[in-house]
Amino acid sequence: MTDTVSLPVAELTARYRSKELSPTDVVEQHLQRAEVVDKQFATFQLLTPDLAREQARASEARWRSGTPIGELDGVPVTIKDNLDVAGMPTRSGSRTTSAEPVTEDSPSVARLREAGAVFLGKTTLPEFGWKGITDSSLRGITRNPWNASHSSGGSTGGGAAALAAGVGTLVLGNDGGGSIRIPANFCGLFGIKPTFGRVPHVQSGLFCTLVSNGPIARSVTDAATMLRVLARPDDRDYYAVPAPEAGWLDGLGAGIKGMKIGYSPALQGIAPSPDVERAIASAVSLARDLGAEVEDVGPVLDPLRPIFEDHWRAGFAARLRQISRDQWDLLDPGFRELAEAGLDVSGEALDRAESARAQLAEKMAAFHRRYSLLLAATTPTPAPVADILYNGPDYDRWQTAVPYTVPFNLTGQPAAALPCGVSEAGLPIGLQIIGPRFSEALILRASMALESAIGFDTRAQI
Repeated sequence: MTDTVSLPVAELTARYRSKELSPTDVVEQHLQRAEVVDKQFATFQLLTPDLAREQARASEARWRSGTPIGELDGVPVTIKDNLDVAGMPTRSGSRTTSAEPVTEDSPSVARLREAGAVFLGKTTLPEFGWKGITDSSLRGITRNPWNASHSSGGSTGGGAAALAAGVGTLVLGNDGGGSIRIPANFCGLFGIKPTFGRVPHVQSGLFCTLVSNGPIARSVTDAATMLRVLARPDDRDYYAVPAPEAGWLDGLGAGIKGMKIGYSPALQGIAPSPDVERAIASAVSLARDLGAEVEDVGPVLDPLRPIFEDHWRAGFAARLRQISRDQWDLLDPGFRELAEAGLDVSGEALDRAESARAQLAEKMAAFHRRYSLLLAATTPTPAPVADILYNGPDYDRWQTAVPYTVPFNLTGQPAAALPCGVSEAGLPIGLQIIGPRFSEALILRASMALESAIGFDTRAQI
């Protein structure tokens, strides 16, 4: 990876301003690297060199005339392929979806286009984003640049793997159960799931109130820059909250001295692996060194599976009903099995789950009256082997894959994954930082303080 390819957003645009670099030259470097990386790790569903060059030329003209249109002008980004980009198909990792191009950008994509970002391509995900690892019948297994025998995570696995391998400056992903935080965690990057409704997006279906679009980046500062752009208003989203006030992400360097923080060593009572436990405990110790008052708060939550497994299955069943019966044999067998099981979930079971969501949110709201933030691991283990059977005996969804992340999709809270160490096998480990609703600034502030103290190098050594 060259220094130019890995430059942070502010330095990249500063060099555009001084004419030391041009967007066209930078984009060519990314495109050349993207071809190599994609062959190694299966990161892209679609590379878009013609569009990227067109956008880079337009950006270069703006920088030369002194009229850039935003802080992302000329910055290379990748976009998860379950988000609409005008003129491209949206495959969502499935052979059952249309290969015809869509006609309109989704809200987050529109904000990036308005800000002058350069689109390198659409990145891989598992079918309909159903699992926390990335593989599909369209592209095969997406692998981790830190160790290609391991998974990049999911469902924003292609974007995270590409970024860790030096392609793109920012990743646009989304998170309905951990799909930003898990791949950021496995690939040694920073990712934040904003509060539900903070970032407008087109919403439909049973799972729509679990999902938030957000950034994966090499640094907290870069993620904050992207989040400021993504949170701008779009009236297509019924659930979107009013746009934040100007300067809502200012003051992120204020540190955490005096902040009262809870620490759950085993969220839901699920113990992490020894490697993860050590790395998270070390990060928590650093938080104390930085002046935070950190208290062990135990498991915090009761096990979610008894109530929410029906909810999970029913959401997939709703998607299955939209697919022609003669295409079901094209589906990922794991997705199909769960979706078919969900066809029999009763309205009464869904009502119980929705009531339990409200109770869970109330419990976390009460927690945050006492503690500004909650610290926990992002996942119980580092990245599993790339060909592991998801939701199988060796990688159960509720015990191993998403037990630490999915609670905060159910409550709609913001949460981030910050790289804080590596396992004995050299795989990244991420600290999860969770806050009350609309506390993105607080999470980013804590993340920035810990990022500086930890000094993690986010560049995978490939």
